[in-house]
Amino acid sequence: MRLLRQALASPHPVSWGTGDSARPLSNQRRAVRRSDYTARMEPLSLPLDYAAIERILPHRYPLLLVDRITEFEVDKRIVGIKNISLNERHLWQPPGAQAALPPTILTEAVAQVGAILILAKPENREKLIYLMRIERVRYRRPAHAGDVVTIEVNVQRLRSRMGQLHGVARAGGKVVLDGRMTFALGPKV
Repeated sequence: MRLLRQALASPHPVSWGTGDSARPLSNQRRAVRRSDYTARMEPLSLPLDYAAIERILPHRYPLLLVDRITEFEVDKRIVGIKNISLNERHLWQPPGAQAALPPTILTEAVAQVGAILILAKPENREKLIYLMRIERVRYRRPAHAGDVVTIEVNVQRLRSRMGQLHGVARAGGKVVLDGRMTFALGPKV
């Protein structure tokens, strides 16, 4: 009888459970969808290709800058690959010099590899990562078209909703860019 009164008084359709399980159906559907989504996510198997990276990150072409993930240690480190081609719309070519990838785009690629490290964990798959701070980023030398940039990101500090990462990008074995990034996790809207 109590459930019938709750159902009639509520503006939302109510399930006919007992006690606390009598909640609006829309909330139950939402909870089921999220748990189904998390359950459908396949375990990661290396190397991660472009399609697997698209399932983890919210970025899409032309702003998805990571081509492949080759190494992955949960909560420790990740190694990604960025191939630079002449077809990239981000390439910058000063007069009389070879085309190079701008430092800001390379910094974004390092941040995306770090985001994959954090968002690949099952408990973080329903969250968004926000870049809070970029510190001590040093651009050592240009990365040109035809280079394969290897990006390695290590966890320096990790908490439940915040953390700090250190990233290094290398082209041809030489350091192109390195720096620290602070991030925060938030819910998807």
